[in-house]
Amino acid sequence: MTLTMKNNQRQKKAQTGFTLIELLVVLAILTLLAGLVGPRVLNQLGGAKSKSTAVQIADIDKALEIYKLDVGRYPTNEEGLSALMKRPGSANGWAGPYLKGDEVPTDAWGHAFRYANPGPNGGIEILSLGADGAPGGDGENADVRNAK
Repeated sequence: MTLTMKNNQRQKKAQTGFTLIELLVVLAILTLLAGLVGPRVLNQLGGAKSKSTAVQIADIDKALEIYKLDVGRYPTNEEGLSALMKRPGSANGWAGPYLKGDEVPTDAWGHAFRYANPGPNGGIEILSLGADGAPGGDGENADVRNAK
């Protein structure tokens, strides 16, 4: 009987585990899932950067409005957005800093915001050139600006 018991134990050991075919099928399924889900997740991540930059621009726009209430005008092009952090020499009534932190924030891609007074539509313009840092573009490379 001991010989029969040893044969049974060997058969049970041989049956435990996965075959190579089973492992390849599971890997193929996982690869298909990653191929379908991965691009959608990456697109959502990219959209979040554009939305984050739009929120930053809105915050800077509000800070500029408060600056205008205190000083009586928007910063000039020469003073730029740094006027929100450090008092320019010609800004009587300055009560800043108007933004949190030590420096003017950058967009979600690490680029500096562009500021124009007057902007192309006559008001002020705060602009991010998107992921590529170049004017124009589509998707993540598209420019993000304030509504004015």
